[in-house]
Amino acid sequence: MLTGLLSASFPCAGVLAQSTQAPSTPGQSGQTQSTQTQPPPGQPAQDKSKPAQPAKTVNKTAKSGTPSQYLPNRFAGRAGLYYKAVWGIDSLSVKSAESGEIIRFAWRVVDPDRAKPLNDKKAEPSLVDPKAGVQLVVPTMEQIGQLRQTSAPEAGKSYWMAFSNKGRYVKRGDRVNVVIGQFRADGLMVD
Repeated sequence: MLTGLLSASFPCAGVLAQSTQAPSTPGQSGQTQSTQTQPPPGQPAQDKSKPAQPAKTVNKTAKSGTPSQYLPNRFAGRAGLYYKAVWGIDSLSVKSAESGEIIRFAWRVVDPDRAKPLNDKKAEPSLVDPKAGVQLVVPTMEQIGQLRQTSAPEAGKSYWMAFSNKGRYVKRGDRVNVVIGQFRADGLMVD
């Protein structure tokens, strides 16, 4: 009786009163307590036939309007300008390939005249890893020759050379130096 009076005056009080009562057994009064809960007043009941909608995610952006995901800049201001102005190249990258057996050095040509020394057949390239204490060279294959591109550079095209990493001394995350004749790039990270 108290439950009925409270639920008439305060709709939420009926739910509280039912939850505090001891559960009745079917033998006591012939009634069983329902465990189904009702939504709070003012909210529509959830339709069980429709699947629940996932929560919407908000893509946060930086003040400039670009996505806030961190993308590392390979060359801080001056280094990128240096390679572009002096050597006519940009987008330098060093990547581990073939399960770590090959280290691939790549670059994109901006000014073909300045980038010629990198494609010079006479220049002996080497990759030095001071941490591992090794110096890698470009291998020469019998049928193919050296694993590098030596054609005349063209603006906008990318070029590469592969260094043998037998024994896998150079690992991802290491900082390496690439030397090709007079060209030298220090502190490149192996991806």
